[in-house]
Amino acid sequence: MKILTMKFGGTSVADVERIRAVRDIISCEVKNGWNVVAVVSAMSKDTNKLIDLAKQVGVESLVDPEYDALISTGEDVSSSLLAIALNHLGISSRSWRGWQLPVRTDSFHSNAKIKGIETDKLIKNFKTGTKVAVVSGFQGIEQAGRITTLGRGGSDTSAVAIAAAIDAERCDIYTDVSGIYTTDPRIKRNASKLKKISFEEMLEMASLGANVLQTRAVELAMRHKVPITVLNSFSKEEGTLVCDEEEIMEKNIVSGIAFQKNESQLTLTNIEDKPGVAAKIFGPLARSGVNIDMIVQSNTETGLTNITFSCPVDDLDRAKKAISKAKENNLISYERLIENKNLAKVSIIGIGMKTHAGVAQKMFETLSEENININVISTSEIKLSVLIERKYLELAVRSLHDAFGLQNL
Repeated sequence: MKILTMKFGGTSVADVERIRAVRDIISCEVKNGWNVVAVVSAMSKDTNKLIDLAKQVGVESLVDPEYDALISTGEDVSSSLLAIALNHLGISSRSWRGWQLPVRTDSFHSNAKIKGIETDKLIKNFKTGTKVAVVSGFQGIEQAGRITTLGRGGSDTSAVAIAAAIDAERCDIYTDVSGIYTTDPRIKRNASKLKKISFEEMLEMASLGANVLQTRAVELAMRHKVPITVLNSFSKEEGTLVCDEEEIMEKNIVSGIAFQKNESQLTLTNIEDKPGVAAKIFGPLARSGVNIDMIVQSNTETGLTNITFSCPVDDLDRAKKAISKAKENNLISYERLIENKNLAKVSIIGIGMKTHAGVAQKMFETLSEENININVISTSEIKLSVLIERKYLELAVRSLHDAFGLQNL
């Protein structure tokens, strides 16, 4: 049995006209001999409307079974409408809720993790003649029988997890863009569309601000070796294949530039330099749910140390409160708490960086030529990130894109 998993995002099923277009895309695959599992998001903006309703009636916590039960209903509307449209065309189809498969998760509502997916019912349904299973993405069910959701963008994770569970030959993810680009075309008009990108590179790009695929979906695909093709539901353009590094014959030194606009930085000065002090700083931050990114520690001539770290601007107030409370409780001692909330992070990514020297020098020289100062630097085997003033973000992206010749990929 040839099974193809296809995922359609909110803009792809935004209205009845778009749902009919998705129906036609699926119809072509059925005619080519595929059984299709179509995973759908809620219609564009529907989830936000449901969230607003929850706020209006007084939802107090996002980690709430009733909150998940509410916001998961948007996907049910999409899956039912698409199944109706396919059946009307004469293609035997059935809609499935996440709990009907079921997609089993832990009980962390609003951001549940998938523990396993049972596919026997789905396969049996295909064997009885059904050609398309339309599955509500974003949903699961926990041990006590309550509906859970997988976090924003969770339909990508649903699609990849189902593809892995049923051993689908591939997973096609349809969005409103035509693939993965070397950077955001809205900032760099001549950004190149990549034919292939490795799981590792895509994971870095997704975590560093490229919003085409959800990070957890890429992690799952890499772990289970599920090839993903990113396609545009509004055109027939060739997309981008996300695959194993071994499948890419010529590896680019730098494959893309990702960025995050709203970054902030906190510096604690003159901290006592002794074992365990970092844990006492970052423990309260973790318990407050602050997402820490770059960290720099520097010793002073007096034997004390300064610690600088970055976090999203939205987390800044929580970070300051957590640090101040830790000081009030005598867990830590520092002289000053210095903040900067007008920063952005720019990152270059490429598996070719593993075997090529001089990449960092080229990046730093390019930024220097544009008089862009670097606040913090962070590296891994295939990426290099810098924290800079936000007003220089677009200039930095365009300059680095040109410096590494990404318009010619």
